[in-house]
Amino acid sequence: MNTKMEDTMKTSKQIADERDMVLKSVRRKGWELSNWSDEYGNDREIVLAAVENVGGVLLYASDDLRNDREIVLAAVRKDGYALQYASRELRNDREIVLASVINNGIVLCYASDDLCNDREIVLEAVTRDGYALLYASDDLRNDREIVLAAVENAGGALQYASDDLRNDHEIVLAAIINNGNGIVLCYSSDNLRNDREIVLEAVTRDGYALLYASDDLRNDREIVLAAVINNGNVLCYASNNLRNNREIVTAAVENVGGALQYASRELRNDREIVLAAVSQNGKAIQHASKTLRNDREIVNAARRTQ
Repeated sequence: MNTKMEDTMKTSKQIADERDMVLKSVRRKGWELSNWSDEYGNDREIVLAAVENVGGVLLYASDDLRNDREIVLAAVRKDGYALQYASRELRNDREIVLASVINNGIVLCYASDDLCNDREIVLEAVTRDGYALLYASDDLRNDREIVLAAVENAGGALQYASDDLRNDHEIVLAAIINNGNGIVLCYSSDNLRNDREIVLEAVTRDGYALLYASDDLRNDREIVLAAVINNGNVLCYASNNLRNNREIVTAAVENVGGALQYASRELRNDREIVLAAVSQNGKAIQHASKTLRNDREIVNAARRTQ
C-alpha cells in the first residue's frame, strides 16, 4: 500500500473518530455543538442529539436543519426559546409552536402572526405566562376567556387587554388580586377607577394605587384609610378634606412618620399627631408647626428615633 493511500485511510479514520467523539460529547453537554458548528452544524444525527440535551443549541445548526421538523420539535420541547432559531416556515407550524408555548408561554413572541391569532395556542401561552398576551392578536386580546386566564397568571397582563376588557369588573378584580399588589389599577378603565370594591381591593394591597383612584374615591374615608394603613406616604394622594382628618392622618404617620408633611396645617400643629409622627421617625419634626418643633416632649421623642 502506497504512502498516499495510507495517509487517506488515516485521515478517514481520524474523521470518523472525531465524529464519534463529538456525538458522545453533545449527548452529554449539548452546548458542545457551539465548538463544532462549522464542521457538524449540518450533521443531522449530531444536531438532533445536541438539541435533545439543550434545545437552545439549535442556534448552531445549519439553515437546513433549522427547517427540519423533527429537530426543531425536539429543541422546543426541551427549551421553548429555541423557537426563535427555527426557520420562518416552522415558526408557522402549529404543532411546533404549541409545543414551544407549553414549555414557555412567552415564546409566543416568536410565532407567526397567523398562530398569534390561534385561540388554542394563545390560551395555552397566557395560562403559562400571562404577559404572552402582549403578542396575541387584537381579536384575542378582546377574548374574555383568554384575558381572564392571562391576568389570573400575571395581573400586569391587564395592560395588554382591549379597552373593553379593561372595563370588565371581574377581569380587573382578578388582575388586582393575582398581581400581588393593587398598582395594576392604573391599567383599568376610568369607570372602574371609580368602583369602590375594586379600588378598596387595590389600595389594601398597595397603598400607591390610591394615585389611580378617581377624585371621588380619593375623598372616600374608608378607601383612604385602607391606603394609608398600607403606606402612610400615600396621604399625599388623598383629598384636602381627608388630609385634615385626624383618624386618617394619625394612621398615616404611625405607618410613616414623614407623612406628616402631607397633613393639613392644622394637624401639623396637633400635638398628639406630631408626637405619633416623631415617635415613628424623628426627622418628621421638621414638618411640625413652629410651636411644636419647640415642644420639649416632642423634641425628646424625635431624638430617640433619629
